[in-house]
Order: sequence, then C-alpha cells, then structure tokens
Amino acid sequence: MAVGAIAGPFRLLTALYADEPMARVFSEEATVDGWLRAELALCRAQASVGVVGEDDVHALERRIAARDVDLVALWAESRNVGYPVLPLVRQLAEPVDGAKPPRVHWGATTQDIMDTGLVLQLTAAGRRLEHLLIEFGDALAELADRHRGTAMAARTHAQQAVPTTFGAKIAAYLGQVTRDLGRQRTATAGVSTVSIYGAGGTSAALGETAGAIRRAMAADLGLGHDDVPWHVARDRLVEFGAVCASAAGTAGRFGREVADLSRTEIAEVREVDGHHRGASSTMPQKRNPISSEAMVGFGVHAATLLPGLYRTLEAGHERAAGEWQAEWMILPDLACSAAGALALAADTARGLQVDARAMAANMDAEGGSVMSEAYMMRLAPHLGREKAHDTVYAAAGRARADGTTLDAVLRDTAEVVALLPDGIDPGDYVGQAESICDRALETWSVQREAKGR
Repeated sequence: MAVGAIAGPFRLLTALYADEPMARVFSEEATVDGWLRAELALCRAQASVGVVGEDDVHALERRIAARDVDLVALWAESRNVGYPVLPLVRQLAEPVDGAKPPRVHWGATTQDIMDTGLVLQLTAAGRRLEHLLIEFGDALAELADRHRGTAMAARTHAQQAVPTTFGAKIAAYLGQVTRDLGRQRTATAGVSTVSIYGAGGTSAALGETAGAIRRAMAADLGLGHDDVPWHVARDRLVEFGAVCASAAGTAGRFGREVADLSRTEIAEVREVDGHHRGASSTMPQKRNPISSEAMVGFGVHAATLLPGLYRTLEAGHERAAGEWQAEWMILPDLACSAAGALALAADTARGLQVDARAMAANMDAEGGSVMSEAYMMRLAPHLGREKAHDTVYAAAGRARADGTTLDAVLRDTAEVVALLPDGIDPGDYVGQAESICDRALETWSVQREAKGR
C-alpha cells in the first residue's frame, strides 16, 4: 500500500509516551484496512445468498490482496467527496489484468463501511485496553499485598488525617481498575456490532436478504449484529469512549498520587531510577516524576474529549450532519490516551520504590497528631465524645505551638493522664486495612478471570 498524504500536527505527549500497539490500531493503514475488510465481508455475505457471484468475491479478494490502493489519490478525492468510501470503491471496482471488475458496495452506504471499519478498530482497541488494565491491576495487586501492613498517614483535604497502610491506599486503586476492566469488557462487547443498513437505515437496497447478509457479514468479521440501525444511535460508541476516559482518569489519579507522595517534603515513594531520568536542564538535583506527569496529562486530555463525544448523541434524523465527523478525531484520541496512561501506570506501579521509614517518620509530623482520633476515641467513653474532642483538639494545638508531641501534652493533662494507655502505635490504629487488601485482591482475581464467562 502506498504511503498516504495525511497532514497533522506534531503531538509531543503521544510522540514521547504513546502506546505503540494502540497507535497501530488507529494508523492510516489499519483504518483503510478496516474499510477493505468490511467491503470484502459484505461481498462474501451477499455471495452466500446469491446477490453477487463467487466470481465477484474472488475478484475483490485478488484486488485487495494486491495491496495497491493509491492512498494519495484516495485522500485527494476524499477531500472533494467529503468521505473516503466512494473513492475507495472506485479503485476497488477497477478491472485488474483485464478481468471482470467485482461488484462492490452492493446496497451499502458510506457510513455502513466506515462504521464497520471503526468497530473493528474499537474491538481491537478494547482487547488492548483489557491487556493494559490487567497489567496495571496485577501490578497494583502485588503492591497492595506486599504493603498491606506498611503504616502511613492517610491524607484528607491534603492534610494528615489518621493512620492507614500503603496497601489499603493501593487497594482503592485496585478496586477502581477492577471496575474499569468490567466496564471495558461490557463496552467493547456492545460496540462490536456490524453496520449494514443502507442509505436511510431501512436496508431497502438489500431486499429480503438484508437480515441474512447482516448476520453473515457479522460472522465473517467476528462482530455482533443488530437488526435496528445505529447510524445516528451512537450510545454504544459514547459508552466505549466514556470507559476510555474513565481508565485514563484512573491512571491519571494514580499518577497524581505518585507525584504528590514523591514531593521532597514527603518522599514516601518515587519512580524507578535511571541516569538522567526526570533530570532538569538547570537544576542538577532534580528527579522529576515524568511518568506520573504524563499519566496526568493523558487523563486530563481524555477528560476534555468526553464532552465533545457526548455531543455526538445529538445526531439528527437518519444521518448526522457533522457530529459523525467529530467521532473521527475523538474516539481514536480517547483510546490512545487511555492506552498511553495505562501503559505508563503499569510500568510505574511495577517499579515503584516505597520508603516505609519515610512513611513512619512523616507520621511524627506535628508531634504525632495523626493519632488524634485514636486518643479521642480512647477518652470518649470516659469523658463523652464532645469533651474528648475538645481535650484532644486543645492538646494538638499546644503540641503544635510548643514543638512537642501530642502524647506528651495529654500525659501532662491531669484530667486524662490516668485514662491513657502506655502508648498507641500508629500501626495498631489502621482499622480494617488488611481486610480491605484481602477483599480488593479477591475481587480483582474474580474480575481478571471473568473474560468469556
């Protein structure tokens, strides 16, 4: 196949961090190949019910096997027509070596071929996303299990709150990926639906054989079929795009977490090391969390695309007048953003360096006030909850002002000193952290193996 003449902007984020298998799914060659597969499957299906002959199928197979579609001419003519299928069909219908040209595109419309080609790409994209989600989920599962007992400060409103474990934190991400995987499988199954309905969606040009042709074409391509046209009913495509945005957002949230926890003042985790990895051009000490930043970038980009995709639901009558064209850019971008983010997230999770000592040391910030709730709940049965809250609140403020510890201030408070235990360790006040890890791992295992059920 000749090289085409498609112009487009250089995009640095995808140039640096694109997931190459997903990029190939939406390449120029793969896009045209999807249309060719759709035309050939239609011809075969029509031959099976006698609409065209087997000689048409063989002629089209030879024409496609020659792989000589002139892409430069295709795109030049498409700019004039507005769509690429008419110019493509004209090339396919040209006689080869004097042979009778095949009957191509019999009873179909442009959108049938382009939509069928698109769902072939989205089906492949769904398989890639499933693979990447499983890789990310497996990496998170290993982290959650390994650090189920690694105590650290939970943070709410960006402030230390109560102790948790790093494993419990990661378990929440694993739960999110588990749900993303389920949604991805459902959306991919839904979107994998052939389109062959003709000009106005009634299949009039296909006649009484329309249903049989649709089923045979779907079987040939490994797709599902629906007797109700979906030329302007784009909900399944929107669902697929929303799943992509959700997965990209999950990876982006993980990237934000890693970037925040790797701040110099926190330093609880860091990305994998490497010579000049994340280096600054002017500050030699810097080790920037570059993978995490790219995850966030992909996630933000995907989120900005989703409102545009939802606008395609407004397509009117029996054929869109502009909304369809928006999909041509949005859907590949969403799938590629999700794949780029997930690939980075899986790599980052696998190589993440966790500093348990820094986590423990950080819980001593502000004199161990991260244990305030634990002290309050210990005192509440004796003082009442509100008085216990006020007592610990005052003690935390004094510890902060005096540069001492919360425990020392409380033990210097005559009213409560006799009520305090010998000591409360943060690791003993992590609630159900371990069982949270167990449940997340169990649910992940079930979802991971659910394919095909």
